[in-house]
Amino acid sequence: MSYSNDPNLPRNTARRRFLGVAAAAGARLASVTAVALAASLSPARAAGLHLGWRNGGGPGNGQGNSGGGGGAQCFLRGTAILTDCGEKRVEDLRIGDRVALAGGDARPTKWVGRQVFKKSGASWHESVVPIRVARHALDSCTPHADLYLSPGHALFLNGVLIRVKDLVNGTTIAPIAPPDDMTIEYYAVLLATHEVILAEGAAAETFHPSDSNRENFSNFAEYERLYAGEAREEMTSYATVLGEEGGWQHLKALLLMGASPLTPMFDPFEDACKKIDVRAKELFLR
Repeated sequence: MSYSNDPNLPRNTARRRFLGVAAAAGARLASVTAVALAASLSPARAAGLHLGWRNGGGPGNGQGNSGGGGGAQCFLRGTAILTDCGEKRVEDLRIGDRVALAGGDARPTKWVGRQVFKKSGASWHESVVPIRVARHALDSCTPHADLYLSPGHALFLNGVLIRVKDLVNGTTIAPIAPPDDMTIEYYAVLLATHEVILAEGAAAETFHPSDSNRENFSNFAEYERLYAGEAREEMTSYATVLGEEGGWQHLKALLLMGASPLTPMFDPFEDACKKIDVRAKELFLR
């Protein structure tokens, strides 16, 4: 089946128009038929059999939430995280487990937050629907299995952090909603500093806490008990975040990275998008 474009799929036109690269945006779109084909890359998981989707109201010690996500989320249950003892499912990580960093070091896990969501209303809220990064969507070996992230969680590509929702092309990277009678279960991996770890072999950020997003977790009381009285200092971001909605934020980030407004800019985000599109075409031409 050929790879084609569908003008009905959503994209961030304001930012790209502002940066003067609207012509390249067409490559970020994919056909409706290709969406169905993408699902066939991993039919069992796409059908709702991924461990992050559960029947009923969530795990016994969890807490079901309805509607939107309200922040945080991160890795879908079942995601393989690399540790110094090999890969472990994110829900099996324990405080003190040393997770492997993308740079080759390892750091102990400080805490693992948990969130569970149930469908509310006629459809799942888009802020909690997992986005699947299909196997080998980033390159010929990454990720090594389908990777499911919450929309606002970021991958580390081209030396910057890019939220997975900004990488959606409708084929190799696309939202995959679970059946109505299931729940969505996410886990956030907190280290002492904001880092990039390996999830299904792909470089992805750890949880980046703020003043308000810790309270979104159903096991937040555990964190409060473990770290009572701890000063909540702002955690420095591991890298620049690109791909935000709105052109000014994106342009500001590029300028802070040393881009010159007088010469053509290298945009790590746009370059990453182009590479993902090229890879998608390669996969569908096989």
